[in-house]
Amino acid sequence: MKTNFKIGIFLFILSNFAACKSDDMIYKDANVSPVNALYEPINNKTIKLLSSASASLYFNWEAVKVEDSGAALYEVIFDKAGGDFSKPIYRTTSDNNGYSNGATVTHKIMNKIASLAGIQPGGTGNLIWTVASSRGIKTVMANERRTISVTSLNGFVDIPDEVFITGEGSEGGSTLSAALPFKLNAPGEFEIYTKLEAGKTYYFVDRKTGTPRVFYSTDNATLREAAQTGTITPSKTAVYRINLDFTTATLAYTEIKSVGLWFSPSNAITLNMPYQGKGVWTGTGVVNFKTESWGKDQRYKFQIVTSVGGNDVVKQFGTLNGTDSAPNDASAPSYYFVKLLANVTQWDDKWKFADKVDGKSSSISLVLKGDAAYTHTIVVN
Repeated sequence: MKTNFKIGIFLFILSNFAACKSDDMIYKDANVSPVNALYEPINNKTIKLLSSASASLYFNWEAVKVEDSGAALYEVIFDKAGGDFSKPIYRTTSDNNGYSNGATVTHKIMNKIASLAGIQPGGTGNLIWTVASSRGIKTVMANERRTISVTSLNGFVDIPDEVFITGEGSEGGSTLSAALPFKLNAPGEFEIYTKLEAGKTYYFVDRKTGTPRVFYSTDNATLREAAQTGTITPSKTAVYRINLDFTTATLAYTEIKSVGLWFSPSNAITLNMPYQGKGVWTGTGVVNFKTESWGKDQRYKFQIVTSVGGNDVVKQFGTLNGTDSAPNDASAPSYYFVKLLANVTQWDDKWKFADKVDGKSSSISLVLKGDAAYTHTIVVN
């Protein structure tokens, strides 16, 4: 009897424990309140989008209350004017991985949203926005909706990662696989140094295989995407720097009339460097260092003459990585990297020739190719 009594007590305790645990294990999402007030941007705010990577628009709203005193998550939700957010065109989490009651949205993302709303490049139209708050799987929409008027960028929404030039008027000819690459200078901004043939067509593509996207211009100023084909025909055979900016849908041409070796001690060009093709200029000659009371001066850089609006403009290429030492055979390739300088000077941003160059015939090349760092080479003959 005593044993049966103990077993009964044990089973009673066990059943009560299990019942308690079962109740405790039931998970319930905490209720979350809707956002009651949107703060920024104000209703009907007008925004002109900028192409700068740092340009942004800040959204802010009243924080919500959660039943279990936990933290809510937030999303900013966008829709076309007249929409009801049942099928929003875009949604993004707030700052701090969704836990902040504010969201920073870049202008480039806003431009994408404008495109999804049917606003044409450079056009103006309205968007509506609101905020959703959530805790677990429970999500509620804010009590307020607001309108913003957006003037979109002129540029492309879908910006290519790579760009090439092709066509019979280009140096690579009309074979797509031989198209020459542009250099990416900044997001959406591309550059190439190349020769164009007058009267022959060329165009830009986003890849060298298959069926690429095609870009062209009808006015040498506005960049367009062709539905199928589109070309440009230059009026003058020359070497150009071509700059494409997909964030603003623009292109610009700068004629490169000449390139020369700038020998700083002489304050002059001492070696002309004719264009060899595909972004390379080369000159061959004897370089004699200048003897000074303190030793020999061997400083140099490159000087170019460009044509802008029919006027000659002098620019210089100098060292990308500042140095005041002469190189040797063990010097890193980065010693020779070049950059276009903002100012023309005698001494700034120069290199020093290796000692072995003095008095020797040397071939000096400025190499501005799109698929590698801009650089130069010096070969003692």
